[in-house]
Amino acid sequence: MPRQMPKEKIHPNYEAVQVKCACGSSFETRSTHKGDIHVEICSACHPFFTGKQRLVDTAGRVERFRRKYAKSTEAQAAK
Repeated sequence: MPRQMPKEKIHPNYEAVQVKCACGSSFETRSTHKGDIHVEICSACHPFFTGKQRLVDTAGRVERFRRKYAKSTEAQAAK
């Protein structure tokens, strides 16, 4: 079955646009948006897709959590 286009004169133009990320990656997609799309994070640099997660530690919270968790596992192991 051939792909049917939407009815004329009732839909916005659906054209190819360039998506550019802050990491330097870019790809082409189709959108009703006029002009290029600039994003801060994409699948090339997002931790979920890359598997490399950066922990942003504010006020030592991550380290404090790790120390607290280490103490509780030591207490359970001593029982």
